[in-house]
Amino acid sequence: MSAPNPATPSSPVGEAFDQWAQVTRVARSTPLARAEPLLTLRGVHTHIGAYHILHGVDLVVPRGQLTMLLGRNGAGKTTTLRTIMGLWQASQGDIRFNGHDITKLHTPHIAGLNIAYVPENMGIFSDLTVKENMLLAARSAKRAQHMDEARLQWIFKLFPAVEKFWNHPAGKLSGGQKQMLAVSRAIVEPRDLLIIDEPSKGLAPVMINNMIDAFQQLKASGVSILLVEQNIHFAKRLGDTVAVMDDGRVVHAGSMAELAQDEALQRSLLGLAL
Repeated sequence: MSAPNPATPSSPVGEAFDQWAQVTRVARSTPLARAEPLLTLRGVHTHIGAYHILHGVDLVVPRGQLTMLLGRNGAGKTTTLRTIMGLWQASQGDIRFNGHDITKLHTPHIAGLNIAYVPENMGIFSDLTVKENMLLAARSAKRAQHMDEARLQWIFKLFPAVEKFWNHPAGKLSGGQKQMLAVSRAIVEPRDLLIIDEPSKGLAPVMINNMIDAFQQLKASGVSILLVEQNIHFAKRLGDTVAVMDDGRVVHAGSMAELAQDEALQRSLLGLAL
């Protein structure tokens, strides 16, 4: 996908473009220490109209791990994801990816840094076939035959329904199959970070188990994942690290295994036990 040209070099749009271009070049060429987090939010505030939704979010996503973002409904989890992706602009604080500031970048530029986002509504095109949905997400391919065949076969093993319904309209898929397609679109090309909002929502137990198996394989491949989830058993089986939100803030961060073993802390933070 070609990058848009700024209107003028001195305009705010032009400055944002120049910043994105520089970040893109550096982020893709500079080897960073494995100990440095892939994604860091510090003191992030987000306003939506007159509403102050995020109140100083601090969040760390380590490299090569699956980080769970938990919390009650309305805690600010989805707003955090949307703010990371530039869909809503942070009004204060900073967001750093691969060691570089992305706080003021626009969504296409953030996605161009090899971050894939699967929103809660899955973001698939119902009138297009599964193949056409996948092709749209494969930025380096202009035709289906140009997609990476080895990677497609890997995806088909993760999500057999994607191959089975390859030429079917995406709108005809079940809820679980649509979710599998949404994740498949996100990984059709190698990504440094996957950001996924509630992948198990509304799925039957057998579909949830299939999704867990797929995420375990993704983790084993070294992909870094930030995942919002309401299904606590899903979180317990997959999470390496965890952050719990309440009222627009991160109120707990640490090991998923430690939280899973501390029922008193679970009830305090989430109102239930894992």
